Amino acid sequence: MGNEERMYLMSIRPKYAYKIFAGIKKYELRRWIGIRLDPGSLIVVYASGNVRALIGEFRAGKIVYGSPTKVWNYVRSVPSSGVDMEDRSYIVGSKTALAIEVLSPKLYKHPVKLDELRRIIPGFNPPLSFRELSETEPLYRLIIRKLRRL
Repeated sequence: MGNEERMYLMSIRPKYAYKIFAGIKKYELRRWIGIRLDPGSLIVVYASGNVRALIGEFRAGKIVYGSPTKVWNYVRSVPSSGVDMEDRSYIVGSKTALAIEVLSPKLYKHPVKLDELRRIIPGFNPPLSFRELSETEPLYRLIIRKLRRL
């Protein structure tokens, strides 16, 4: 990995995560939490809910920031965006939202469950939404790098 590649760990509800990896959902909508994502960034997906595991990754394509209405109008204008009214309800009420285009989704062959993550990295907690991920932190060095090679 080059020094310029940025990575993020993102928690996504299982139903939406699996739509991403099935190629159905082409955009992930988020309330903006002040972290600026760059096109080309690697997004590592933690499926929350009853799955609670690192399950795959995708590349961020186009990123649209703005009011929830602006972001919603943009994704609805994209044919086969894969977003629905439940996606919209997630961003309504936030000051700023973002839409992340999903490129090259890759499901890991061996998902890593939360209890296993915590055995390797005691005290590990997945982010509520998303956070930047560094190549130097144990989560990447000990787990994600290996998942990406399989």
